[in-house]
Amino acid sequence: MGAGVLAAAGALMAIAGPGTAVPAQAGVKNTGAVTLNGAGSTFDQPLFTRAFFFYHKAHPELTVNYASIGSGGGQQQFEQGTVNFGASDVPMLASDLAKVPTSAGPVLQVPVALGGEAIAYNLAGVPNNLKITPAVLARIFLHQITDWNDPAIAALNPHVSFPNEAITVVHRADGSGTTYIFTNYMSEISSTWSSQVGTGKTVAWPTGVGGQGNEGVAGLIQNTPGAIGYVELAYVLQNPTTLHDFALKNPKGVYVLATQASVAADAALHPHVSATNFSITNLGGSSKSYPISGYSWALIYGNQTNETTATALVNLLYWLTRTSGGQGSAGHIGYVPLPPNVQQLAGTTLAQVRGPNGKKILTVK
Repeated sequence: MGAGVLAAAGALMAIAGPGTAVPAQAGVKNTGAVTLNGAGSTFDQPLFTRAFFFYHKAHPELTVNYASIGSGGGQQQFEQGTVNFGASDVPMLASDLAKVPTSAGPVLQVPVALGGEAIAYNLAGVPNNLKITPAVLARIFLHQITDWNDPAIAALNPHVSFPNEAITVVHRADGSGTTYIFTNYMSEISSTWSSQVGTGKTVAWPTGVGGQGNEGVAGLIQNTPGAIGYVELAYVLQNPTTLHDFALKNPKGVYVLATQASVAADAALHPHVSATNFSITNLGGSSKSYPISGYSWALIYGNQTNETTATALVNLLYWLTRTSGGQGSAGHIGYVPLPPNVQQLAGTTLAQVRGPNGKKILTVK
């Protein structure tokens, strides 16, 4: 790992406490020094930084270089074959899968993280955890509500004195799975948004300024008075004094904060998640669920050309998706550990990886 990754990991260690053990895995053995290169989701960056740090400590023969460049960039590099794995907060569509050489075999998409997207704001003189409804949120991002003292916002927070200050919307500038999850939610709660903006990793934003990655959006919100934006929950929890977030009205009519418990409640409403049926936004049925949540996925080739690299990759991702491994780190920094059924999905997906001799790398009982 590079010095920057180690420095970031060290900061996360100090915040989050001790890490999880890295046990040996039956039937999967690393052989010799290996370097794995990955790229993609900034949603995953805090989890990957922490998990890969501990894995490297236990397996110093393995180096993982991860470029946090956004889901769109990671998917592009994966399609071009320049990385061992990609990471995206939205699985690849059929049109994207067609871009991967057929010799690579089936593209396998492994769930690796579960988290929520907080609606964060920077507004002096008001308390944390203001209330907001889906309708008001949509009107803000559609540039229909432009000032913080708008009556629609004030009516939801009657005991708050709002300043006469312009709202600055902050969104992602890069192709982003985080954006896909957010715009998917917006399309579900606003017909105007659905028809005028739509859902995607990149959209034509009606207003606002763009930041690179979740870290860029978080930084812009922190440094822009009057800002509002969407950002992965871990970034808010790591900056509690400078990033405040809204309590969002869920489909049951309850104002809910983005927390590990409320994201877990949302995921529980869709237990049979898969790479083709993955959305968990705006699900009804629970008064405790936070409606802007989603899974992130590792993208790997089903046919591997190097057995040593393949073994190291499967070993790493198998550990990452287990409670006894990387998912044990997830709860420390704002993610929700993958539910048992999703951990099982990750295992059965990884069991489809084959080495250059055509044999499976991992057998899952």
